Amino acid sequence: MDAFVTPSFDVPEVKGPESHLTTLEEMYDIFLGSITDDMYMELTKEDTEGMLDEILMKALPNFEFPRKNIFDINWSERHFNVQLTAEEENIICMYMIAEWVSYQLASVELVRQKYSSSDFSFTSQASHMARLISLKTHYMDLGFHYQRLYCRRRVNENGEVVPTMDMIMGDENNASRMHHRGR
Repeated sequence: MDAFVTPSFDVPEVKGPESHLTTLEEMYDIFLGSITDDMYMELTKEDTEGMLDEILMKALPNFEFPRKNIFDINWSERHFNVQLTAEEENIICMYMIAEWVSYQLASVELVRQKYSSSDFSFTSQASHMARLISLKTHYMDLGFHYQRLYCRRRVNENGEVVPTMDMIMGDENNASRMHHRGR
């Protein structure tokens, strides 16, 4: 699975003040840019969209507490009915990768079923399957980590990224006092 690309999200995409709805194509471009799979080049556009739609729908429930209704999708016009932030897109992408790995794992499992367990353990497929399981766990953990960061910060009225501690503590002044006391 050396062709797998680890996405880099060090610099989030800055979206302009004009509001637009996030298209499925934008979401899928992020996902497809994060993986290497020649299979998608062999499929028709409709088949590819169908597979990506399925991966997306399996990935979305993993995003536990999005600030927007990410399940509200206009399938005929192929867009979310909200504008996703780069952070929200990245979280969804991590879970799409985990679901994609599940598809890879399922196909290896079919191969395993064709062999007896002793024959399978001597093949490279067993090693490949273990690597896929590890990758899926990695991307599920990464998605969870991104969600934890997502719920712990927000952009204030000055455009600064600040912790959400004030929302937990009740007011911004109380949270600020608690922070300065080292608690």
